[in-house]
Amino acid sequence: MSRITLRDHIQRLRERDSLHVVSRQVDPKHELAAVTKAVQQATNDAVIFENVIGTRHPVVTNLYNDRDRLCSIIDTGADDFCGRWNELHDIAKSLPFPETKDCEKPADIEDCALSDLPLITYHGRDAGPYFTSPIFIARHPLTGTHNLSFHRSMYINDNELRVRLGASHDLAAYQAIVEERDEALEAAILIGADPAIFLCAGASIPQDDSEIAVAAAINGAPVDCYPAKTIDLKIPLGSQFVIEGRILPNVRRNEGPFGEFLGYYVEEGRNHVFEVSAVYHTDDALFHSILCGSKEDIALLEALTAAKTYRHLNNVLPGIVDVACSPTVMNTTIKIRQQYEGHSRQVLLAAFGAHLDYNKVCAVVDDDVDIHSQDDILWAFATRGRADTRTLVIPDMPGFYRDPNKDHWGRLGIDATYPFDRRDEFVRKEIPGEESIRLEDYLSS
Repeated sequence: MSRITLRDHIQRLRERDSLHVVSRQVDPKHELAAVTKAVQQATNDAVIFENVIGTRHPVVTNLYNDRDRLCSIIDTGADDFCGRWNELHDIAKSLPFPETKDCEKPADIEDCALSDLPLITYHGRDAGPYFTSPIFIARHPLTGTHNLSFHRSMYINDNELRVRLGASHDLAAYQAIVEERDEALEAAILIGADPAIFLCAGASIPQDDSEIAVAAAINGAPVDCYPAKTIDLKIPLGSQFVIEGRILPNVRRNEGPFGEFLGYYVEEGRNHVFEVSAVYHTDDALFHSILCGSKEDIALLEALTAAKTYRHLNNVLPGIVDVACSPTVMNTTIKIRQQYEGHSRQVLLAAFGAHLDYNKVCAVVDDDVDIHSQDDILWAFATRGRADTRTLVIPDMPGFYRDPNKDHWGRLGIDATYPFDRRDEFVRKEIPGEESIRLEDYLSS
């Protein structure tokens, strides 16, 4: 498929009547986040805030808050995200063309200060304004491999951001390599990038693989890039805002508290410092805001965690149909076609090792269960066998990397499949013709 820009994606939402425009003035401190949450609770639509106090730039949010929109980026159906994503990852390893192509810098690029951007404070105890959709682009110091990744960034002033680099993230590994030499790591922050870049930035792929190459595989063509202004990097065309700079070596400063994706505050900690060297934007740039822990934040993480688990399981076991991670990314459900007695137990054990950060509670279900419905999953567990012999607890297994109190240690496995040799007893009842019923033909207004 061909490249889709951010504005293409927004236009699709507009054509589907899935875009609201807020023209009244909105305060970036709490009010914008509160309206965003209210919209998400009422509808699945995207929102553009045209008049945000303190900036001339519109803010857009709720762009990627369901699986269908993520599937549309990679041109696949809602039930085949995992398979299609892993196919694209494989294609990216042997692209028949370069992953990037040089292009001219857009003529409408305009320099600005960091304080000209929307400075949004989301939660009551947040230490200040945060950029919640920043895509960091950097190169491996030794191999030159491109990395795309999300890292929350706290605004301090026009020259400084404070950045949380998770210990298990590739960018943290890159930074550690140059820090040993007492050197800074050059990086650029993209806000409002093309959908393919956004999707790839959330991916967890091997460090030797390039997320830019996966974006090229999605587009079916090299990613057009132009030279950065102050650092030795290339910037993907279409990025609405670009912040260039470097992560300082052996410098840590206070960052936080911040309301993170699990629904709680991460307290103040000593985190990395990003020194800003240039900020610029395209004409009429749109600023992408993500409410952390919202559908837009979690949908991406869930989909890509599921795809990573799906790939791992298919490499070691037969009969894997699909994987979902909901209602939080800590919950993983695997749909299988049972191949032999004990198959589901093997799947559970393999799933725990598929993603060491997130697969905390894993369930295995048969291929007639909706893995996106917790009601259906719990129904299967409650009706297809004993409760005491179909759970598996693994104590003291380390979990999520940011967990000093070990709250996410341990694993729980739930076997919600029917007994292998009794399949015929668990055929779900149905009513012939129910799928073709149109209620409006029967119910009066």
